[in-house]
Formats: sequence, C-alpha cells, structure tokens
Amino acid sequence: MKKPGLANSLMDRLILPGALGFTRFGYACRKRFWAGDATSMNGRTVVVTGATSGLGLSAVRSLAELGARVVLVGRNPEKVENTRREVTAASGNDDIVVQIADLSLMSQVRSLAFHLLETEPAINVLINNAAMLPAEREVTAEGLEQTFATNLLSPYLLTELLLPRLRTSVPARIVNVLSGGMYLSGLEANDLEYEQGDFDGSRAYARTKRALMVLTEQWARELEGSGVVVNAMHPGWADTPGVEASLPGFYRLMQPLLRSPEQGADTITWLACAAEASEASGQFYLDREPHVTTVIPGTGGNERQRRTLRASLEEYAARSAE
Repeated sequence: MKKPGLANSLMDRLILPGALGFTRFGYACRKRFWAGDATSMNGRTVVVTGATSGLGLSAVRSLAELGARVVLVGRNPEKVENTRREVTAASGNDDIVVQIADLSLMSQVRSLAFHLLETEPAINVLINNAAMLPAEREVTAEGLEQTFATNLLSPYLLTELLLPRLRTSVPARIVNVLSGGMYLSGLEANDLEYEQGDFDGSRAYARTKRALMVLTEQWARELEGSGVVVNAMHPGWADTPGVEASLPGFYRLMQPLLRSPEQGADTITWLACAAEASEASGQFYLDREPHVTTVIPGTGGNERQRRTLRASLEEYAARSAE
C-alpha cells in the first residue's frame, strides 16, 4: 500500500508550502510525474452527488467520456436535466441518468437510496461530493443544522444504505470529497450541529470534512477484504461556483492561483477508475498521491471522540427513519 511520501508529509506539516501545493502550480508540478493513461469505465455504474456544477460536473464529464453509466444526483430538476443533456452531447455517452434529491433532507436521502437499490443492479462507485458552506447557521425543514445535514449526515446515511449493493458490485469504490481546510479543524464529536459558540460557516464546513475523513478511515477498516475500497481526496483550491459564492474575499484574492474545476476534480476520477487507486483504502489524496490526514496534533480525534462520532451519526440516522 502506498503511503504518504516524506516530501509531501513535510510540506503538509509546514502548512505554507503545503498550501502552495493546493494552487494550479502545485497541480502542474505533480502532473509531470503521472503516467496519464485513461482507464475504460465501460460496464461500470457511478453515482455522483452534487453533479451539476464545479467539481461534481467535471468528474461527471470525465467519467462519461470513459464510458461509465453515470447517475447524476442533484436537487434542481432543470439543472440536473440540462447537465444530462450537455454531458451526453459532449461525450457521446447516452447512459447518463438523473436522480432528484435534496441531500440536506434525510427523508430524501432515504428515498434516493431506495430508488437506486430498485433501479441499479450494480453500483460500482459512489462519489460523495455534494456539500455547502453557508454564511449563517440555519436549520433544515427536518430541524437539523444544514451544513452538518448536507456535508456529513447525508453522505453517512447514503453510504450506509448503499453498502449492500456496493458489496455485491465488487470491485467497488467509495470516494469522499473533502477539503484542505480540514487540516485546521479538530473533530468536534460533541457539537455536530454547531450549537455551541458563534457560528462560523468556514469552520462548520471544515468540521464536517474532518468528520468525513474519520468516517473514511472507519469504513476502510470495516470493509477490509470485502472488495470495497474507501478513500478521500481534496481538490486543492479550485475555481468553482461554490468557492466564488461562499468565500468571495478568498476568491478575489486567490483567483489567479486557483485550479480549474477539471484540475480539482482529476483525483476524483482517478480514485474512481485507476487500478493503482484500488490498492489502498482509508487514504487522503491530493493530485493522485496520498497525504497525511493531520498536520496539527490532536485534530484527528482520539478513539473516544471517534466512537462518539459514529454513535451519534447512527442515532441521527435511526431518528431519521422514524
């Protein structure tokens, strides 16, 4: 199993050099060492959440070009259908299907999962990409803080519900899309809905991504030997509509250094299809290379915090079924 290299680990821990690697220059530097061979995805079914813009859309385009059957998941029917038409026309792949769900609502996550289990005989890859970064703390119609609901509880519940189909579709993969901002956040297992202190959207977002990394590691251990590989990635700093809308100050300052959405999404596609990516599980990737998951001691959470996280998510999921 390939482990984080010494140079990458040092850069990540020095933070500033690591952050420079998040830019388009970091991508260009690392790309020079890639083999660059495309892998056919013919006969493989991939479910992508957050599929209509930014990283999700770029990944969908690449996967369609590789021949995959791609299930687009989005909440806006018009946008999802427009995406299907655009991707089909550009790739020549007409095996692109649409599923509508607001992933901030667990009732709709459950409906989505049940419909996928009914309509998809195989699910070979699940890409948990949908996420949000709101400026203010708001709750959903189901009474949950929306960042937690969308970015953490939703991928947890969807993955758990689809695991039986992934297990019967091996070799299978789960790809969790995270953020380099995770490095600055600890695991807040006792305040998942950000009810304590003043709400900070960026911090809330980073917390959910930290927790999703912990889940990635837990799933990898539980699924060892099953044929289902679970990995996480972060895209670096990419020029996406979500970044522009949610972090306008950062976007204006950093725009000359931002990666294109295609560059940011490259590792999503690579984790979904490359043979090498099936050799490791529970890893955190940037530009097709594993990186350390923590740079600040203690931010990865201790075993008690990790158990608390999992127990809390199980309780939230059970409550959502009532």
